[in-house]
Amino acid sequence: MPSSTDPGRPDPDPTVAPTRDGRPVSDRGDTVCVIGAGASGLTAVKNLREHGFGVDCYERETGVGGAWNWRHDRSPVYASTHLISSRPFTQFPDFPMPDSWPDYPHHSQLLSYFERYADHFDLRQHIWFGTEVVRVEPVEGDRWDVTTRSTGGYGPERTSRYAAVVVANGHNWSPKLPRYEGMEGFRGEVMHASSYKDPAQLRGKRVLVVGAGNTGCDIAVEAAQQASHCWHSTRRGYWYAPKYVLGRPADQVNDTLLALRVPLRVRQWLYHWTLRLTVGDLTRFGLPKPDHRVYETHPIANSQLVYYVGHGEITPVPEIARFHDRTVELADGRSIDPELVVFATGYLPRFEFLDPALLGDEGGQGRPRLWLNAFAPGHPTLAVAGLVQPDSGIFTLSHWQTVLFARLLRARAARPERAAAFAQRVTARAGERYSGAVKDSSRHWFEVGHADYLRAVERALHELEGGK
Repeated sequence: MPSSTDPGRPDPDPTVAPTRDGRPVSDRGDTVCVIGAGASGLTAVKNLREHGFGVDCYERETGVGGAWNWRHDRSPVYASTHLISSRPFTQFPDFPMPDSWPDYPHHSQLLSYFERYADHFDLRQHIWFGTEVVRVEPVEGDRWDVTTRSTGGYGPERTSRYAAVVVANGHNWSPKLPRYEGMEGFRGEVMHASSYKDPAQLRGKRVLVVGAGNTGCDIAVEAAQQASHCWHSTRRGYWYAPKYVLGRPADQVNDTLLALRVPLRVRQWLYHWTLRLTVGDLTRFGLPKPDHRVYETHPIANSQLVYYVGHGEITPVPEIARFHDRTVELADGRSIDPELVVFATGYLPRFEFLDPALLGDEGGQGRPRLWLNAFAPGHPTLAVAGLVQPDSGIFTLSHWQTVLFARLLRARAARPERAAAFAQRVTARAGERYSGAVKDSSRHWFEVGHADYLRAVERALHELEGGK
């Protein structure tokens, strides 16, 4: 049987029973399979290696970085993309970003950060680039058969058997594109924000941006500067947070309040007071009044949207009712004539290689039922890393998720009674939320408050290791 620390491409082992359809299987022993070499995949490889496990990481692209590598086909990054969480609340806890970097680094800096992270921890030797996972199937003994092939479908498929699997393929790559009556007959251009890369795509055009998430607001701001006219369509009102408050990044101010355990109602009052001092009543700009309290969805981090609305460069409009051949009819009966419609309507998590039922998503709706957004009932050797939408950076959360999984795998060998108790908690607490009251939508399904979430992971670690 291969050693748990042997890196290298799996080779078929004739002593292992073939798959149900007769394919040969390579036995990787105690090695763990990690799917994806983005932020969550890299920290999974690093933490599993530090806990003594061999790792085979499969990455469909030719480099690390995942969504933050703009060269990748599935990357949603556009030219002006910056972090919306500040540097201290985004970096990995054991690999700080340079102090000389700005509060909100550019995507090119993030890519260099991941490349240096991979080199510093010597992770590349465990990553098989240009290799996509096509199937992940459970087999006897809580093990997994993972079938791979060269990206693009070239070459034969290969199946390897692993002791455990970490799914880290990201959740911001499969566009969620709504459908409207008459959309097929519209003669203008329609695109999803995943295809938006540069402001030149907007230059001189009449542009309708649909969606009030951070990406939608960013594109609307760029359209205000480049397009001949910009409409911004939203279904409901949102809370728009400046990136700086009291001279500091807003998330740092908010984290101070969280650390002090300031009650939610008090934080909501402080947020409203800050808005009154800065931009005032947003409805006077034509923006719809939010139908929810602040922090029931994460505020949109954008300091420029209100500025351009106030200068008449962005025209807020309600949601779309239907399309006509050259116009778009709005819910209030008005018609507009955009040449380009950009749908910044988000993404749905997709695990093309995995039966959704394994993650508790029986209907395949993109809403897995997991504990800590990571652990699936009945499958103690399977974990999902990075399936969270926090009110801070995601890298710290992915780090501690994968530390917890590595220690769980170690406990299965050394302390099976603790691993069994952990599995019972997964079954009993799957579906727990860590965000308070939030809107029930696909966009907000994975929202977590980072402070509450990290406390929950800390408790899980404490319980796994025998604490009271």
